[in-house]
Amino acid sequence: MSPLSRRQVGRLFLAASISLMLFALGGLLWLNQRLSGRTTRLPVLAQLPDFRLLERGGHELGLSDLKGKVWIADFIFTRCPGPCPRMSSRMASLQHELRNEESLRLVSISVDPEFDTREVLARYAAQYQADEGRWYFLTGEKAAIHRLAKSGFLVGGVDDVTLHTTRFILVDRLGRVRGYYSSNDEEDLRKLKDDARLLLRETAP
Repeated sequence: MSPLSRRQVGRLFLAASISLMLFALGGLLWLNQRLSGRTTRLPVLAQLPDFRLLERGGHELGLSDLKGKVWIADFIFTRCPGPCPRMSSRMASLQHELRNEESLRLVSISVDPEFDTREVLARYAAQYQADEGRWYFLTGEKAAIHRLAKSGFLVGGVDDVTLHTTRFILVDRLGRVRGYYSSNDEEDLRKLKDDARLLLRETAP
């Protein structure tokens, strides 16, 4: 058997290199398919109790009305001089950026219900161009809101309105809290949008 020429050796080496590259690429594609096939689920952090509060439009709204929707909640009050205007501006941005998500709702709950009547909330909502069918503003009895914040959302009470949470809260279609996000952190807000879209596409457990 005659020895292989330099050209033949080169061809064999090239063929072996290509085969190795194709094998490695196939392995990466298989691994990617396995990873993408996994169901990534956000943790369930709390189950909200049923509640009924008064919406700025004059009708009552509760957990049962939000069933089947993914929603983002926050706690604000209209006389707030500090974080609330920033929070509402960011909620307005979420309303715009997630406008094509038909099953998404935004819910702002007043921690100062004695002052924040539905008429006051309606004027406040208008400042942020809140869509009445997608972004709700709720008021009601202070004790009920306190219980909902403390025992439902697990964000502390609202006895002192100046100490209310400034986090956004992500709630799934079954009324379960699935995440908390800083309203002052851009990375957290990006994650909130991504997680909201994830829940919108999540199948029932």
